[in-house]
Amino acid sequence: MRFYDEYILPHVINCACGLNTVCKQREKVVPQASGRVLEVGIGSALNLPYYQRSEVEFIWGLEPSAGMRAKAQKNLDAADVAVKWLDLPGESIPLANDSADTVLLTYTLCTIPDWQAALAEMRRVLKPDGKLLFCEHGLAPSEKVQRWQQRITPFWKKIAGGCHLDRNIPALLQAAGFRMETLEAGYIKGPRIAAFNYWGRAV
Repeated sequence: MRFYDEYILPHVINCACGLNTVCKQREKVVPQASGRVLEVGIGSALNLPYYQRSEVEFIWGLEPSAGMRAKAQKNLDAADVAVKWLDLPGESIPLANDSADTVLLTYTLCTIPDWQAALAEMRRVLKPDGKLLFCEHGLAPSEKVQRWQQRITPFWKKIAGGCHLDRNIPALLQAAGFRMETLEAGYIKGPRIAAFNYWGRAV
């Protein structure tokens, strides 16, 4: 699976996460980022066009996949904001306590194996007056869709970079000690098993 994960999967993820309906979701949260930003799972850097340059000092881009980092180069070349790569997973963020003004999560929390450790790390590096911005797909409200999500996830995560279709994103954030300031949810265009989105701001 190593060849698939490093050379094929990055193209699949870039295409899926670059769909117009997904980019419209990014546009709802990314412009709220400010100061020193930690983007967890920056992937192919699809969020870069949506940052407000006047509000952002620089971005730490956390991305463990070499294939995704290579895929990001085109977007990085077009960006006019400084990005410093951190090639480690979310469970091991190489930053000091209280480093980031903003932590940004877009379509990332579904893939992190140890989400508890990763969210604890995000809380550690986030300044006391900082904010966590998120836009994620996850557990749908429909019991019928939930059953399909739970059936498919064991197979899905093997071919989709560890993606879990059935994670309750607000519940995970709250379990990690974050408090919701804003939370919206709803289906976007696409298969219902992967189309229910949560987005908002937590502190």
